[in-house]
Amino acid sequence: MKVFKFGGASVKDADGVKNVAEVMRLHSGDSISVVISAMGKTTNALEELTKAYFTKSGNAGEQLQKLKDFHHAILEDLFESTHPIFDEVNNTFVEIEWAIEDEPTGTYDFEYDQIVSVGEMLSTKIVSAYLNEIGIENTWMDARDFINTDNTYREGRIDWELSQQSANRNLKSSFTGSESKVIITQGFIGVTSENFTTTLGREGSDFTAAIIAYLLDAESVTIWKDVPGVLNADPKWFDSTIKLSNLSYGEAIELTYYGTSVIHPRTIQPLQNKGIPLYVKSFINPSEEGTLIDANTSLDKLIPSFIFRVNQILIKISPKDYSFIMEDNLRDIFTCFTEHGVRINMMQNLALSFSVSVTQDELKMPGLLKDLEKNFLVESIEG
Repeated sequence: MKVFKFGGASVKDADGVKNVAEVMRLHSGDSISVVISAMGKTTNALEELTKAYFTKSGNAGEQLQKLKDFHHAILEDLFESTHPIFDEVNNTFVEIEWAIEDEPTGTYDFEYDQIVSVGEMLSTKIVSAYLNEIGIENTWMDARDFINTDNTYREGRIDWELSQQSANRNLKSSFTGSESKVIITQGFIGVTSENFTTTLGREGSDFTAAIIAYLLDAESVTIWKDVPGVLNADPKWFDSTIKLSNLSYGEAIELTYYGTSVIHPRTIQPLQNKGIPLYVKSFINPSEEGTLIDANTSLDKLIPSFIFRVNQILIKISPKDYSFIMEDNLRDIFTCFTEHGVRINMMQNLALSFSVSVTQDELKMPGLLKDLEKNFLVESIEG
């Protein structure tokens, strides 16, 4: 059994969905669990909708209508107007309508997960219906039936033992027998013990594919991208990039930790734990080799890689009494970042200051800076 993952760029329009079908035809004899992200920029749009709803800073209803129009345009290009998928998609949008009719009842992160996760439900229902329509038989499954997390909203931590039990009960049985089988499911989402939806972190669909591969002891994972594989730099920012044909698990973890955008940072660990190879390939040219990530020492280890991060804020933290930055200072600083859920991207420790680079978050940053200023001199530089 193999695991495929198609990101938002691969299903951004009707032609993208048709191309996914062509890739699936190339593997018509295989049993495959297919993980699909929200379509195009749907996650970004749902994030804006959630912010407008929670902070009352915009028109959430208007943003919802734009999303409806976007998805219906794709439906009209793929199906006859009488197809039941139209009602299915409308009913899925009702979940968001219900959510934004009332005042928020939980934290921003909780409300975010309940709303933004709907993007994956929409995309998977549309792709599943289209594949069945053209003769590629598949079964749609809800990822929340086998991916269990704790209550850390927006960064759900996997309960591996419970997820394994759920997968054995709800997912493994789908791949028993000799005939090939295709399952369509969502990336990015899980469920708490109280049955609330969680998300696994931005771009978390890669991680979902790795989780499923781990739970099912898959033979491989393939992430289908709009690039020919893992490049040594983002072609949006750098010219003359080089495709890396092979990376070790360790090298891939280092690159993703520092911000390589091709793979989600948490993807590698579950694959390395069971020795499952990961392929990063182009959905535009699916016959090309792409990049292989496995236990072997990289053939490309001497090619330098460049990572470009946007929307960063530099925070310089210094003791108020002009003393050295010591271990107890660092303990207090790291505790503060942990409590506010802010991840440090880079850090530098000097005698009189500790500086970090983090991704700007308009909701988390004011509270973090306020708490740091209780015990330290704090200087922050945006942009």
